[in-house]
Amino acid sequence: MQKVIESFGVGKKFGATQALNDISFEVNESEIFGFIGPDGAGKTTLFRIIATLLLPNEGEMKVLGLDATTGFKELRSNIGYMPGRFSLYQDLSVEENLNFYATVFGTTVQENYDLISDIYSHIEPFKKRLAGKLSGGMKQKLALSCALIHKPRLLVLDEPTTGVDAVSRSEFWSMLAKLRKYNITIIVSTPYMDEAMKCDRVALIQNGRILSIDTPQKIREGFSKRLYRIRAQDKYKLIIALRKYPNTNTAYPFGDSIHVTFIDNAPGDSLPGFLESEGIPGVTIEESGAGIEDRFLELMEKTA
Repeated sequence: MQKVIESFGVGKKFGATQALNDISFEVNESEIFGFIGPDGAGKTTLFRIIATLLLPNEGEMKVLGLDATTGFKELRSNIGYMPGRFSLYQDLSVEENLNFYATVFGTTVQENYDLISDIYSHIEPFKKRLAGKLSGGMKQKLALSCALIHKPRLLVLDEPTTGVDAVSRSEFWSMLAKLRKYNITIIVSTPYMDEAMKCDRVALIQNGRILSIDTPQKIREGFSKRLYRIRAQDKYKLIIALRKYPNTNTAYPFGDSIHVTFIDNAPGDSLPGFLESEGIPGVTIEESGAGIEDRFLELMEKTA
């Protein structure tokens, strides 16, 4: 299987700050490869190196068989890049933005319209509207259309659905899945765990280091302890009490519940009584499967 990206010990510094440290991974052709991590983890810096917009201080980055440092001229015509912030011309219309990007890459909208038709059809009725006047979801679709108009072999998407409504997020990922038939490889960063599950493989990244790379399911299966979901009416009071409980290993808030692991791998018979003594009645305790977030937090604990 052809390797579209090969990263060997890549590092990047900004002054005294080490943004990336010993980053090594591979991405295969036609794969959807996700990067999961909090703000400041290094995702944007890494994506800019892949897109030939930044130079690494250490290591080697090969993209489409070329060195990302010396082969940037050829690579830029084969990479579609969608940054985290909307970066198109807000005072140009939808149609003018798309035509501009097609011209920059020496093509036309008509030539590659079949590639973007599923995406662009959602906003084509508004093609005369200024880009700055579009909704978040429509801006997202325009940015993706512009990133694809030259039929790139690699699509680099930096948190493309942040701040977009749930329906638009779902539509966006359906569109990405359809790009497989064009053999376009996609790397994407996302803070949404439901989106991470749509990737073929994901890399968990924190403080400029990769913690784990695998399929989403195998990452979840790597969680090393039994996990419990605990609920009570007063969630804040509940997590304080759980962290005081002698048998508690970890306790993190997740939605309307607390995800807890225990030193003995089970809560023990004394937990309900302990919580009641802390003024927390009506507690529900159930064992739960681990999600990617749970595995991420476990890995962070181990590397802290």
